Amino acid sequence: MRFVTDFSGKLILMTAVALTVTACGKKEPPPPSTEPAATQAAADLTLEGQVDIVAWPGYIERGESDKSYDWVTRFETDTGCKANVKTAGTSDEMVSLMTQGGYDLVTASGDASLRLVRGGTVQPIDITRIPSYDSIDVRLREAPWHFVDGKHYGVPYQWGPNVLMYNTTVFKTAPTSWNVLFEARNFPDGKPNKGRIQAYDGPIYIADAALYLMSTKPELGIKDPYELNEAQYKAALDLLRKQHPLIQRYWHDANVQVQDFTNEGVVASSSWPFQVNTLVANKQPIASTVPEEGATGWADTTMMHAQAKHPNCAYKWMEWSIDTKVQGDVAAWFGSLPVVPAACSGNALLGPEGCKTNGYGNFEKIHFWRTPEAKCATQGDACVPYSRWATDYVAIMGGR
Repeated sequence: MRFVTDFSGKLILMTAVALTVTACGKKEPPPPSTEPAATQAAADLTLEGQVDIVAWPGYIERGESDKSYDWVTRFETDTGCKANVKTAGTSDEMVSLMTQGGYDLVTASGDASLRLVRGGTVQPIDITRIPSYDSIDVRLREAPWHFVDGKHYGVPYQWGPNVLMYNTTVFKTAPTSWNVLFEARNFPDGKPNKGRIQAYDGPIYIADAALYLMSTKPELGIKDPYELNEAQYKAALDLLRKQHPLIQRYWHDANVQVQDFTNEGVVASSSWPFQVNTLVANKQPIASTVPEEGATGWADTTMMHAQAKHPNCAYKWMEWSIDTKVQGDVAAWFGSLPVVPAACSGNALLGPEGCKTNGYGNFEKIHFWRTPEAKCATQGDACVPYSRWATDYVAIMGGR
């Protein structure tokens, strides 16, 4: 099965070297260490036999859907670390799972990563244990959603936009604006959009409304969709309340959205390339685009739990995850973009035009997910924090 994302229209192979540590004679106890937990764990390079990962659907494949897409089996064979994966459909679910504990790693988006850092849930990593770190796109190596207070809190994994997915039998040409979702209107087939569109089930979707208002109501003075003062925030909420009667479903399960576009008459929604790819592979009349206002998006980071039980296998996985072949395979499967630029060339699954097709040139148009904080660059101490976003968005989805 070969996926091609129509971007008018949103995994691992490397030769790992087994590391055997031997010792002879009596071992003296080491002096007390002042290093972070991750660095102390690095002193013992014995691999623990497994690594437990929370990940987005489609991010970690072992060939069960398509044998060509398997970046788990070789990792397990070469390292002896079994990769156990728990999928999560939202950033809030990821934060909850990591807070509960029992997992080593998480592929966190920017609306989760700062919460995990500020909450002490994840630990700084020692990038000297990630030999390929310098192969990562320079724009992402110290991105603010994972490089905090001068410390690295993870390894970038993949990135991409939240696209506008649409039915090509209804839209003969790609929609040019997010207004097809935010305003009551008739679609090109003459039928209203009410009951035929979806919105994302997550508080971070408030940023999508703010991004739309940046273009349509410049008098609000919004500079960053994640940094909103009270007046800007109220305008975004008002827009979302107006949108509510139009919504068929607030989606968070990618597979449910695929079914809705296949069987339930939904014809337009914010989405990820993963759903677009799946629907296209199923021969559905689907395409996607980044409208003129730009898009929100995600740049995901593999982060390690502060009390990871399998830190050495976790470090092995983080290094493995940015192998050039792995990066290209993940991008081909998910419709995303590799964080390692070299992965755009020479990958049989991704193809020579894969990165271009998936929107590599749109980096500057994407406003990447980031946890809203009360203190922010554009508003000083006057920004509305994420805790408010979370409470208010639940009310909006409930029609309040």
